[in-house]
Amino acid sequence: MPPQPDHPVPPTSGIPQPGLVAATFAVLRRHRGALAGAAVRIVGVSGLAGLLVTTAIFALAWPVFTRMRNQRIWYQQVEDPYLHDPSDLVLVALGTLPLFLLLLGTGGAALQAVCSRAVVAESAESAESVTTARKNRSGGPVPGRLRPVLAVYALRGLIVWPLPLLVAFVADRLTGYHLDTPEPLERGSWPHTLVETSPAVAVFVAVLLRLALTLAPAAAAAGLGPRAAVRRSWSLTWTRAGAPRVLALALPLAALTAGVFRLVVQFALPLRPLVRSLVEQATGNFFAAYYAGVLAPVIVGGLVTAAVTLPVTCTAFAVLHDRLPVPRTTPRSAQDAADSTTRHACSPSGPRPE
Repeated sequence: MPPQPDHPVPPTSGIPQPGLVAATFAVLRRHRGALAGAAVRIVGVSGLAGLLVTTAIFALAWPVFTRMRNQRIWYQQVEDPYLHDPSDLVLVALGTLPLFLLLLGTGGAALQAVCSRAVVAESAESAESVTTARKNRSGGPVPGRLRPVLAVYALRGLIVWPLPLLVAFVADRLTGYHLDTPEPLERGSWPHTLVETSPAVAVFVAVLLRLALTLAPAAAAAGLGPRAAVRRSWSLTWTRAGAPRVLALALPLAALTAGVFRLVVQFALPLRPLVRSLVEQATGNFFAAYYAGVLAPVIVGGLVTAAVTLPVTCTAFAVLHDRLPVPRTTPRSAQDAADSTTRHACSPSGPRPE
């Protein structure tokens, strides 16, 4: 007999479920100590690791800074204006970008795991699911595993970002300004216009894919495997009930994140001259001090924004994943159920279907 999809268990207390916003803040309020402590620890460790990576980037780029300083001195001697070219620094930053993405993914996955455990505990308490809590305590797989969530972040990135990056690269080669090569497409023609606007279309498609896979980390934290979590998020989002709720939740949270980041960066702008003067006094290199001063408010803004908004975001999407009904049985949903290690661990003992 093929495995059946796991449906959310309705509460047995007879009390109607609160709304999504109310349920999210109920979880945040009742588990505020654990969530706040986890956010501070994860963001703090990620910040220290990011600081080490940034220091390593500056060390790798130090010959570039030295060349900029020497060129500036030479141009001052000949009394000509000097405009430095940051393209070499951009290449160094792109080369180390995977390290920052790994840090961001690991921190987000760890916090998603903690928030999903809080949501599961809240659901068990509200539904008076003593049996489920006893099974979780008896050594079975606990919801909120880190490795599958981190794998989902990587898999989702491989699904969403290659298309816009590839389209932008091809469009730049065909329509960009390259002094050493002639333009393949005639400027003003309709092929040139189509290729020039293709990156915007690719970004729009990537945004749709990202929204469709928004619930994948919460599904992985709930016990599904990486591929099963991606399929579960896709099937939950592209439904009549899922798409409006995901969109209605994602847009305010994105606006909240952008607003908090912008506000914190503005408040942290006084760090720019302070960091610049300290680095310049320590190294004697104006350009290294300049870029360190530029990055300081951005780093502070990113860390504070992550500590404030990530617990809310992860908890809200975990609650939404817990609330959305699983679609009817399909071969994909049956495979999702087969990949769900938590459900299999908590199922009755017996022979498994081939």
